[in-house]
Amino acid sequence: MMEFNPYQRQGQMDHLQSYFYTDSIFEHKPLLKDDKIKMIIINSLQHLVIAKKIIVYAYVIMPNHIHLIWEMLALNGKESPAGSFAKFTAHEFKKYLLLTDAVELEKFRSDKIDRKYQFWNRDPLAIPLTSEKSFQQKLNYIHFNPLDEKWNLADCPENYLWSSARFYETGYDEFAIVSDYRL
Repeated sequence: MMEFNPYQRQGQMDHLQSYFYTDSIFEHKPLLKDDKIKMIIINSLQHLVIAKKIIVYAYVIMPNHIHLIWEMLALNGKESPAGSFAKFTAHEFKKYLLLTDAVELEKFRSDKIDRKYQFWNRDPLAIPLTSEKSFQQKLNYIHFNPLDEKWNLADCPENYLWSSARFYETGYDEFAIVSDYRL
């Protein structure tokens, strides 16, 4: 694994380096409670995996944030895969809410010059994983996040559909996006 660079910007990720990545919905609103919104995230990850822009080793989609362990393989045009992911999902969130819940969409209206709506916080957290121990620690954190007392979304990690825990427990990948980091 690559050396940790303490001067690296949080959102900037080097290619061929695994990262623990966290992105939160603006003001921690529970936008991701809706399963159709979760599927927008899954579809975006599927697209980037199929296009060989990223490798996803682990993920969880929580009501107001996501955690991933992923690796950037190649630019998506002129954008980083992480930038493409955020841009695409935000665009799709907007389209979905325009059709289904205009009141909810208004909660994300922005007065910033560069956007009408803001769905994701501006600076996601990207931590390089430089050892097997740190990788495993973040993997466990991701898989046990839905069981946290604050969330109580499942009784065991593999029973939470919106996580890679089932894949690591049974080998079944509901959405065909996870690569086993042990291989």
